Amino acid sequence: MELCFITIFPGIFPGVLESGVLGVAAKKGTASYRVVNLRDFSTDAHRSVDDYPYGGGPGMVMMAPPLVEAVESVRGADEKEEVPVILLSPAGRVFDQSVARELAGRRKLVFICGRYKGVDERAVELVVTDTISIGDYIVSGGELPALVVADSVIRHLPGVLGDERSRESDSFDVEREFSLDAAYYTRPPEYRGLGVPEVLMSGNHAMIEQWKAQSARERTERNRPDLIERSRKGR
Repeated sequence: MELCFITIFPGIFPGVLESGVLGVAAKKGTASYRVVNLRDFSTDAHRSVDDYPYGGGPGMVMMAPPLVEAVESVRGADEKEEVPVILLSPAGRVFDQSVARELAGRRKLVFICGRYKGVDERAVELVVTDTISIGDYIVSGGELPALVVADSVIRHLPGVLGDERSRESDSFDVEREFSLDAAYYTRPPEYRGLGVPEVLMSGNHAMIEQWKAQSARERTERNRPDLIERSRKGR
């Protein structure tokens, strides 16, 4: 898979793309990354990519020409129908595990990392195929959300995780119920007066699985009761 990031802050990306799961995917040749500086597509001496909004109001708006031309530089004309161009924006559909699995089926993704007050709507109409939000809150730009989406997508590619079974029990990916994952413990067996549930050290795999299912259920009911309701409705 190839992932392209269009941004005015290319310096944000190298450390993240070289680390963790994203770095592993690159080293294995499973994924490759391209970071494009939007200012390279500006046409004035100041390398401007934003301007005041028509109609007035506070803030600046990212201009359509640099965005459209930047997308065209990484997406060939023959790829137009098959390569998603994703704008990170609070106006988008909310990102979740099902969207991550959907995007993992693509061979190439292009992310537009918005800034300022917003993006000229003509750029959206001309090149954007999908708009995604990572939640109902505001951050200063689309760079961090794009990396969040990329990390979640990349973990679904074959061979990226050391143990593929780990993904099968992730929160939000448990087929038996749309729930959080169970609680986990590791060594030492006791720390500051707190021990490990005895069942986890019993060697009884059937009882351990029952405990994990119950733990997942309790954590979901306590922290995300909305997920239980969504499961009952069949999401």
